[in-house]
Amino acid sequence: MKPDKNNIQNLKDRDITVLAIESSCDETAAAVIRNGREIMSNIVATQIEIHKKFGGVVPEVASRNHVVDINPVIESALSEAGMSLDDIDVIAATYGPGLVGALLVGLSTAKALAYATAKPFVGVNHIQGHIAANYLAFPELEPPFISLIVSGGHTHIVEVKDYNEIEIIGKTRDDAAGEAYDKVARAIGLGYPGGPLVDELAKQGEANIEFPKAMYKEENYDFSFSGIKSAVLNYINSKKMKNEDYSRADIAASFQHAVVDILVHKTVNAVKDRGYGCVVLSGGVSANSALRKVMEERCDKEGLRLYYPPLGLCTDNAAMIGSCAYYRYIEGHTSDMYLNAKPNLKIGEN
Repeated sequence: MKPDKNNIQNLKDRDITVLAIESSCDETAAAVIRNGREIMSNIVATQIEIHKKFGGVVPEVASRNHVVDINPVIESALSEAGMSLDDIDVIAATYGPGLVGALLVGLSTAKALAYATAKPFVGVNHIQGHIAANYLAFPELEPPFISLIVSGGHTHIVEVKDYNEIEIIGKTRDDAAGEAYDKVARAIGLGYPGGPLVDELAKQGEANIEFPKAMYKEENYDFSFSGIKSAVLNYINSKKMKNEDYSRADIAASFQHAVVDILVHKTVNAVKDRGYGCVVLSGGVSANSALRKVMEERCDKEGLRLYYPPLGLCTDNAAMIGSCAYYRYIEGHTSDMYLNAKPNLKIGEN
């Protein structure tokens, strides 16, 4: 829904406080955000310990725990901000992509609060929320820019033309980078979540195994990570068949080196080709230490500015949802009570 355009300037000229809710996977989160840039509170109840014994997120278990945590998390967010619902201008929630049952918990709660308090409601695209995390960390950052979005379910290079206008210019053809991390973690006997564990183990190893870098030389901005995942499995199986020892740390370091190299290579090429002066990292895998280090080195070499969120804003949180909702709201975008969860929501689709 779009209100009268004559009212949009009025929205931009006054302070707007957003209560945001995020429940797309296994984090139950709520935050209070002012004017899209100031974090008044940011509360996250994680389920990592619950899902560790399963080796990954179990959707039904995640949904049930969201139901338990959602109200206390919202109450904590309001309390930490020193506010009540009366002080809130807009209520927002993630409506996709994600696990449908998990999404419905946060979305239904947000719609109920908006309806009961007669406040505007804004549905937010979770992946665009990850981009907005950078607005909270860097007050000077404004579109347009190029962002690498890299997470468990997504690996995209996008051109952020404006706060609410995003064009995909590159994406993975198969597995996302974070998905490949999780599969390799399982292959070498690490637990859940796989990404941080591979990153930590890689620090103890040497990148002395040549794993493939699919599409590295192709003149586009797309990725493919299914081949490197298979290469790791084949390497391990080959060693086992020959009854040879192998180093898990070297596998982790070599795998990470290949993935990071292609992520950095494609992203910097996109930034230079499009004539931009900065790189913006977004998504859970932007917390990866090797990605940050190698991207910093390449940006320094190319004279580019690098932005990435602090660790607490890289993983799923509601602060990023509140920031994204603010920029949607001041442009006149609100959602009605019929908005449903969209587990396969695409980047740029609203």
